[in-house]
Amino acid sequence: MRKVRISRKTAETDITLTLDLDGSGTYDIQTGVGFFDHMLTAFARHGGFDLAVTCAGDTQVDDHHSVEDIGICLGDAFAQALGEMRGVTRYGHTILPMDEALILSAVDLSGRGMLCWDVSLPTEKVGSFDTELAKEFWLAFVRRANCTLHIRQLAGENSHHILEGVFKSAARTLKQAVTLTGSDEIPSTKGNLV
Repeated sequence: MRKVRISRKTAETDITLTLDLDGSGTYDIQTGVGFFDHMLTAFARHGGFDLAVTCAGDTQVDDHHSVEDIGICLGDAFAQALGEMRGVTRYGHTILPMDEALILSAVDLSGRGMLCWDVSLPTEKVGSFDTELAKEFWLAFVRRANCTLHIRQLAGENSHHILEGVFKSAARTLKQAVTLTGSDEIPSTKGNLV
């Protein structure tokens, strides 16, 4: 069973997160950051992951700590749920349209944390959400999940559509990569991916 619970408490945030990689896309997201709740809901639904997140963060400062720390927790959850990576597909890719936006994402559960981000957001905010925080979230995620993730914007003019496309595309890509093949082998000639 690839289900984990993560708790993380610092002077800036108090987070509890549960993840089931083999879920049905159910979600209970309460981060204190409205637009980010919308993105994580889309991530859970389109990845078919059961995801619950609660965060009490210092949003009176800004949303940075909450968004980044949730990225850390989600990355930790993926790493723990995948363990040695036995029997996983390892790779995934998606090109996803979101109205005028078109987002390509590709992942390698390589054991190496790297984000290749080619996204141009035309506005600094969507509602009260600082759009630059999306990259901070994915940076935190890949560093803790130990994966290589490419996210590239092929088209798009609306920041909301671009970011929603990013989260949906990444979710579908990760779902492909974590899918079990029926083998007990680690998909690497090195013999490990951790």
